[in-house]
Amino acid sequence: MVVLEYIDETWPEHPVLPEDAQERATARFWAKFAEDKGSCIWAMFRSSGEKVEKAKKESLEMLRTIEEHGLGEKKFFGGDTIGFADLAFGGIAHWLGVMEDVVGVKLLEAQSFPRLYEWTQNFKEVPVIKDNLPDPEKMLVFFKRLREKFLASA
Repeated sequence: MVVLEYIDETWPEHPVLPEDAQERATARFWAKFAEDKGSCIWAMFRSSGEKVEKAKKESLEMLRTIEEHGLGEKKFFGGDTIGFADLAFGGIAHWLGVMEDVVGVKLLEAQSFPRLYEWTQNFKEVPVIKDNLPDPEKMLVFFKRLREKFLASA
């Protein structure tokens, strides 16, 4: 997140943080939440058996918190354009689906998390994001190998 703040300060003509102090604090809160709570998804990815179930439960709680308190009725965390918090949660938009496929666990379903699911679709359609996302098939191969290594070393 420090890098995003650096970018925001270095290129103020393309801000990622809101100008309003309260909105800026809210964006920083959600970025910190992503940083602190997002590790449960990685724990699920690196685990097997009962540990996967525990990490799945924690991941669902995290997603539920975002669904209920993070987005509201907005297209993005800060409104109509992507910003700091959206970039902090960007991994959910693209990487989570691959991790779900590799682990065999579904977390982010449209019927359970409609706002968050819609946000992922909106996020992936932003031109600068869409043009730079890695190929999902290559990611799947990479993450399968990575998970095998994690499980072998556990």
